Amino acid sequence: MPDVLLQPWSEGDLPLLEKLLGDPGMMAHLGGPETPEQIRKRHERYLHLPETDHMFKVLWGPNVEAAGSIGYWEKSWRDQQVYETGWSILPAYQGHGIATKAGEMVIERARKERRHQFMHAFPSVSNAASSAICRKLGFTLIEECQVEYPPGHPLTINDWRLDLFKE
Repeated sequence: MPDVLLQPWSEGDLPLLEKLLGDPGMMAHLGGPETPEQIRKRHERYLHLPETDHMFKVLWGPNVEAAGSIGYWEKSWRDQQVYETGWSILPAYQGHGIATKAGEMVIERARKERRHQFMHAFPSVSNAASSAICRKLGFTLIEECQVEYPPGHPLTINDWRLDLFKE
């Protein structure tokens, strides 16, 4: 398999974000596509994240093509500061292990920081592919939860947790 590379989010990554967040199929498990304005605002946030938060473009293949995005950021969860991680891989690149490899890379980065003991992932219970990736990455399924995402839309998620202080 060609190498997976992570590149910090940059100004030129807006078209990738539009493909990832503006497509109904890509956003089926997350309340539907975002509007162009929401995507532009998210892009600006990604460009100006605090030092504790990280977003990356995922590159893959012999031509080093943009395949998706992955990130991890601080979140208060159950009265504890943790990292949350999330990823999105374009349909043409799914099924090649790209999200799993990118996940391994962000876990390693977060482990080196030693800022938080736990990293969580919160895929929709209907997103079997993301739950499978969580299992491959060594996350433990804690429970199903009800959240609002996007705000105002109830969503049932799986709470997956990884202890970053254990190898």
